[in-house]
Amino acid sequence: MYPDNNQDRTWASPAAAGPVSARVRLPASKSITNRALVLAALSDGRAVIANPLRARDTTLAAAALRALGTEITESRTAWHITPGHPAPDSAVTVDVGNAGTVMRFLPGLAALTSAVVAFDGDARARQRPVGPILAALRHLGAHIEDGGRAAVPFTVHGRGAVRGGTVALDASGSSQLVSGLLLAAPRFDEGIEVRHEGPPVPSAPHIAMTVRMLRAAGADVTELVSGSGGRPDAWRVRPGRLELGSVTVEPDLSNAGPFLAAALVTGGTVTIGDWPRDSLQAAGAILDVLVRMGARCSVGADGLTVTGGGRIRGITADLRDVSELTPVLTAAAAVAESPSVFTGLAHTRTHETDRLAALAKEINALGGDITELPDGLQIRPRPLRAEAADGPFGSYDDHRMVMAAAVLGLAVPGIRVAGADTVAKTFPDFMEVWASMLGLEP
Repeated sequence: MYPDNNQDRTWASPAAAGPVSARVRLPASKSITNRALVLAALSDGRAVIANPLRARDTTLAAAALRALGTEITESRTAWHITPGHPAPDSAVTVDVGNAGTVMRFLPGLAALTSAVVAFDGDARARQRPVGPILAALRHLGAHIEDGGRAAVPFTVHGRGAVRGGTVALDASGSSQLVSGLLLAAPRFDEGIEVRHEGPPVPSAPHIAMTVRMLRAAGADVTELVSGSGGRPDAWRVRPGRLELGSVTVEPDLSNAGPFLAAALVTGGTVTIGDWPRDSLQAAGAILDVLVRMGARCSVGADGLTVTGGGRIRGITADLRDVSELTPVLTAAAAVAESPSVFTGLAHTRTHETDRLAALAKEINALGGDITELPDGLQIRPRPLRAEAADGPFGSYDDHRMVMAAAVLGLAVPGIRVAGADTVAKTFPDFMEVWASMLGLEP
């Protein structure tokens, strides 16, 4: 049912001796870094990405773009990108690892080359949804072979151009299915009009991020609302030039989740420096959930400060827009004073692991009471003990599971986490920063 855990490192998740009091600086946003890399590769001129995230997912994206002819020079504080193309009829291999942004953002760009580009990745990548974007690209004029799998591995036979046009797809499995089409669309001969048809798109703020970054790079993008939900469900991008120029990547607010939850769980205070006032990410939605669970939040000159009130309230919440926070919020809810129900999460079954099943299994092994729902979790707090489990808390090669275990470990002494090094997918220094927050030696 689950992939084998990465056994590179078993980490002892430290318990909190009392309320935390810390100032934390986060690594840069993976989502913004990888979008900026793709837009830089599609630009007419050179680009600079300041404060990029250096982690597995972004390293995979940079390596893929280099294989596709883009020159990326790294300095201590920035990446300098010069667009390029692979030699005509050359054979290129792209390793997507287990990065959804790489497997979904790069096929459109690959179709614009004149190379044969083979995509493959980790075993889990072969189970993650990519079929809708491959079918959409074929409809728009790309030549892609996948052996009928609608999944990794697949091969893009670049023809030097993509016709573009109008296409419909079901993006309920991932917002990246839309973003992957939009990012390359300015380079399609006819641009694109893409319409979502199906259940609501999860992580809609990430599509809004794509739209804002495209516009900042000079693209003509129109958001269309055709349904009754009031949210965009179709997007039009006209063909034209792109010029990313110079961008500075803001902190990754999803990676703030465990630290903000630490303030809630311990009744302490955590300040996140450089919290953006006008974020490309879903900052408002993140803070709304924390406040509902009992935190106090304020944004000032020092950044965002979150203080726990000493009590964690259970809540009922649709987490569709902030589903990356589900593991850490579930951990906090498991030690709350009342039950919680989180919904809007069916798509997280195809993330790095089946997060709903993994969270229920691992927390229940500690004595918890979590029930899987068709699209979420029901969490009934119970006393948890590390000794109740047969072994370490499983990470399932999922960085967010490591973060969930860290939050649980604050209140449940003795938790050990299998394969904790997988957190390097987006936060290579997580354990060191976590220890520093607690006043411990890394």
